[in-house]
Amino acid sequence: MARGKFTLEQEGTVDGTVKSIVFRNDENGYSILKVSRPAPARGYGAEDEISVLGTCVAVWEGEELHAEGVWVEDPVHGRQFKAKFIQCIPPKSADGIRRYLASGLIHGIGPVLANRIVDHFGDETIDVLDHHSERLKEIDKVGEKKLASIRKGWKEGRGTRELMIFTQGYGISIAKTTKIYRRYGADSIALIKTDPYRLSRDIWGIGFATADKIAMSIGIGKDDMRRARAAIIHTLRTEAEDEGHCWTSEPDLLLHAQELVEISVEILAMALREEEAEGRVVIESCGEDPRRVYLRDLYSAERRTAAKIRRLLAVGTSFAPIPPDKAIDWWEGHAGFRLAPAQLRAVRTSLAAKVSIITGGPGVGKTTIIRALVGIYQARKLTVHLAAPTGRAAKRMTESTGAPAQTLHRLLKYNPQTNDFTYNEENPLAGDVFIFDETSMIDIRLMADLTAALPSTATLIVVGDTDQLPSVGPGSVLHDLIASGTIPATRLTEIFRQDNSGLIVRNAHRVNEGLPFEMRAGESDFYFVAKNRPEDVLELALELMTLRIPRHFKMDPMRDVQILTPMRKNMLGAENLNTALQKSLNGTGPAVQRGATLFRVGDRVMQLRNNYDKDVYNGDIGFVKSVTPQDRTIVVLFDGRPVEYGSGDLDELSLAYATTIHKSQGSEYPAVIVLLHTQHYMMLQRNLLYTAITRGRKLVMVIGAPWAVNKAIETNDVRERRTTLAERLRGA
Repeated sequence: MARGKFTLEQEGTVDGTVKSIVFRNDENGYSILKVSRPAPARGYGAEDEISVLGTCVAVWEGEELHAEGVWVEDPVHGRQFKAKFIQCIPPKSADGIRRYLASGLIHGIGPVLANRIVDHFGDETIDVLDHHSERLKEIDKVGEKKLASIRKGWKEGRGTRELMIFTQGYGISIAKTTKIYRRYGADSIALIKTDPYRLSRDIWGIGFATADKIAMSIGIGKDDMRRARAAIIHTLRTEAEDEGHCWTSEPDLLLHAQELVEISVEILAMALREEEAEGRVVIESCGEDPRRVYLRDLYSAERRTAAKIRRLLAVGTSFAPIPPDKAIDWWEGHAGFRLAPAQLRAVRTSLAAKVSIITGGPGVGKTTIIRALVGIYQARKLTVHLAAPTGRAAKRMTESTGAPAQTLHRLLKYNPQTNDFTYNEENPLAGDVFIFDETSMIDIRLMADLTAALPSTATLIVVGDTDQLPSVGPGSVLHDLIASGTIPATRLTEIFRQDNSGLIVRNAHRVNEGLPFEMRAGESDFYFVAKNRPEDVLELALELMTLRIPRHFKMDPMRDVQILTPMRKNMLGAENLNTALQKSLNGTGPAVQRGATLFRVGDRVMQLRNNYDKDVYNGDIGFVKSVTPQDRTIVVLFDGRPVEYGSGDLDELSLAYATTIHKSQGSEYPAVIVLLHTQHYMMLQRNLLYTAITRGRKLVMVIGAPWAVNKAIETNDVRERRTTLAERLRGA
């Protein structure tokens, strides 16, 4: 048909070979493909190579493609085919197979080896790989080791493709499909069909709703016991664990599970009994109160933590008692200054007790106490371990004390072979004194692992700020340790770290007391700028981070300035802020895309979950060192250590020019810009604002609506978490 008769949209089909993948969204499968068409298949339009746009769950270069849709005329890119349906099948021709094998589908086969294989086997290559793979040894330099690698890669590639086709109708992204195959292997489809709900238990990022959709589609009934049991576990996780609770009452659990799946309470009660019998949950009687229901690991974590701390308190130390007054006099003489009365009390208590707690807000001298204790213990030739939940907090401990500190996870040393920590109850850590900082961030699971790994003769000193946001994970460890009344605790209130012009620490304490900001004219380290329109807040935040703070305070926006916001979503959420900031600070160059996120060299990124295999943890900050768009891989430097992320791992990363206040716990930044607005209404709490302010070391700027700031300061109805650690410590 002549070009002049071309209409805006005309239905048609396209058959050809995928020559290249111009763009691929691994979240939804949307692709832009370059497709070459043999002469007999060209039909409408004379081009032998066209662009096909549409959603295709599984596609690799070299595959044969059939698409149905409409022809469109793009003002920039010209004629394109907008597909409503795309189907791809493995290639049959030698040229297609050559491109297919070289596309990266099969680990172990690159372009050079792909050419050699196809040159040797021609059109029979696919059949050889499927049924006669031992013949690959006919190729020069393919020995047993290389053959095993190719066999494994071919099996995984074919299996992943089949799984992608199976999962395409359920809203499961390609990246998550890769994770499923990595977890279940060749049995993925069979295992999912047997129990779709295992996906919500085993695969990070796949929820109950998705698993339920699959279950319904393959014929699992509404009242099926698998569905009822999955609803019980899901409710325990979302209604309890995700809210920070360690348990929920039995009536509440059954009620919320019923609201979720509309199954009778009788069936759900039966499902709960089956979960208890199988050991996934524990039900504990509480006298006349409703029974408590725990996920087994949370029940075990509370019991193990309480038992180990009580054991520590009961067993003597590995070293002779240290006379506190003599030791303090010695340290003060070496340090050249005197400790304040509250600091003296804290040091004396820690020297005398097997387990002790030091708590207080910013600037009250916690670091000085740690430094004094480390100096005294080291003078006695004792082995002291310093650790904190995050890399930044550990680095801060090292800088302030002069003694090496590490993250809690690296202290315990994860072993990927056993899928567990190297140090545990059977293989305890060696050492005399263990000092853990930022313990408000430690959840009950991690505390159980930490205490289990301590030798029974160890001295444990717990340091933290109970007024900060609680841990992201379940439990309220620091609060419960203090509330139990069984562990000596010193609360520090007198402010030391403050010069005459500084307002950061002063305003943090004022917020904690429910008082408004103190402001001063002229130069300061704390500013509040009132902006009521969210558009104005966004514009000013971008200007401050990219231009004004770097220019006036001589700070690097990529490394020194952090925007903090209460939420991920909406105009003033972390996701939108990151997109805008990346565009301003790092908006050009090659990129690897995951969903709507682009990763470029130089980007500041954050790890979103603990990944023990990679030795990176929730909240770790790194910088992208390299990107390989064709393989969709990136390398991130975490404290100078390179970590590679494949396409299936990218959902574990987010841009981190801006982050939520919750995710900033344990970190300090030279400068922070805190956004508070009526958009954040549901999140406005005193401990949220307090935590945000205490993240800034040299400069804090709060931007937003005065009403929102006042609301945050006034709202102190912190929701109590349902835990029993304090009771167990008291022996109740």
